[in-house]
Amino acid sequence: MASKAASDQLEPGLPYPLGASVQQDGINFALYSAHADAVELCLFNSDGTKELQRLSMPACSQQVWHGFLPNTASGQVYGYRVHGPYDPTAGHRFNANKLLLDPYAKKILGTVEYCDEIYGYVRGHIDSHLSFDIRDSAPFVPKAVAITGSHTAKQRPSQPIPIADCVILEAHVKGLSQEFPGLKQEYQGKYLALTETRLLNYLVDLGITTVELLPIHHCADEPFLAAQDLSNYWGYNSLGFFAPTERYGNGEALAEIRLALEALHAHGLELILDVVYNHSAEGNELGPTLSFRGIDNAAYYRLAENRAHYINDTGTGNTLNINNPRVLQLVMDSLRYWHNEVGVDGFRFDLASILGREPRGFDPGASFFDAIIQDPQLNKAKFIAEPWDIGPGGYQLGNYPHPWSEWNDEFRDTTRQFWCNTPGMLAKLANKLLGSASFFDHDHRTPSASINFITAHDGFTLEDLVSYEYKHNLANLEDNRDGHSNNHSCNYGEEGPTDNSMIQQA
Repeated sequence: MASKAASDQLEPGLPYPLGASVQQDGINFALYSAHADAVELCLFNSDGTKELQRLSMPACSQQVWHGFLPNTASGQVYGYRVHGPYDPTAGHRFNANKLLLDPYAKKILGTVEYCDEIYGYVRGHIDSHLSFDIRDSAPFVPKAVAITGSHTAKQRPSQPIPIADCVILEAHVKGLSQEFPGLKQEYQGKYLALTETRLLNYLVDLGITTVELLPIHHCADEPFLAAQDLSNYWGYNSLGFFAPTERYGNGEALAEIRLALEALHAHGLELILDVVYNHSAEGNELGPTLSFRGIDNAAYYRLAENRAHYINDTGTGNTLNINNPRVLQLVMDSLRYWHNEVGVDGFRFDLASILGREPRGFDPGASFFDAIIQDPQLNKAKFIAEPWDIGPGGYQLGNYPHPWSEWNDEFRDTTRQFWCNTPGMLAKLANKLLGSASFFDHDHRTPSASINFITAHDGFTLEDLVSYEYKHNLANLEDNRDGHSNNHSCNYGEEGPTDNSMIQQA
């Protein structure tokens, strides 16, 4: 519980570690913003509905604003208001009317409620995103919760499973467990389902060695989906890189994930997280101001030559600027937190080419890769790349450094084409089964650098591949415009499910 005896002003505190650090006699707050003029810490009641105090951060060291709040304990709900220039054409979108989420928040309270107040500009104004909105966004946005840290992960199995021996199950927490038979009702669709012996034994019996969970970072639904009363099921729209989403929690998501990890490890199973460090949920210049945009837009994002706009190598509207050392630090600190303190065994990186893109293009010696390989703890984890993005030179299959592994879409497509009797595929399939040497036989890399798969969360399921020749994405109200059309599938004569016994036998 947060103390009711919080001080009326902040002491200088320390510029490290970034985020809210709970100590015996109070909480230290530290926020990176290179271009801010001032920062206010906003304290809220326990359910985040009432702003109680605004306290000016008294010190700034090396572009980190910091302050210490005495007589305050774990559980304090807070946010920031950051003052600075509002000059979108120069890349600056400071607006202290907007409450901002701490990028280092380890627990997040609430969700985004889409309304005009959460935008830094006046929607519908003749100047569009160049205009300035003066309304308070606090009632409609998530808040951070300061929690006790410095938890050391429980001992992992002494012998990690070699990547060459891994059989990886890509799984969605809800999709895996919502209708799994025999689970406790309160565990269905939840993190705690991964503590259930019945489910874990099923995975072991299948021969699975490693569970790769689709994103569990705190995320936000896109405005279009929210307007249609839909949700982002997959979770690839992160708003916080430390806090787990409460969608799959029963009130204490982090503790429940740790219990799941303990159970997985006890059954000889590893846990890998699918992580999305390439963009944030704030979208393009027409998106809401929730965190990075208002803290320091020009520092956190890669901006176009016209700095009122964003480089969009992700297809989501923005791209995080990992070439900024402090943004790189954010990603590294997040990885260390999940590996060292929570206890996960590795990571799969969405659109990983973005993380290796230096000013002159993709570089296997990029700062991000170097930062990982020199880290004495992280370099023991598993690292898997989705080796492409939609930016220039984005397709980089086979070009990641040792010891990375990579999703091999060439294996995926070749296997599908062979199964559908596409002519001339036998030799190509043999090459893929022998390790895709044309992509990976260099720089002392081994066949285990290739993550061979046939289906994943993107596109058709295994059943779809032998049921449909065309995608039919209608339920999400995108009019079938989303998704990849070249699925290398076959319907054997009838589109969709069929009672035709000859097709079923085929």
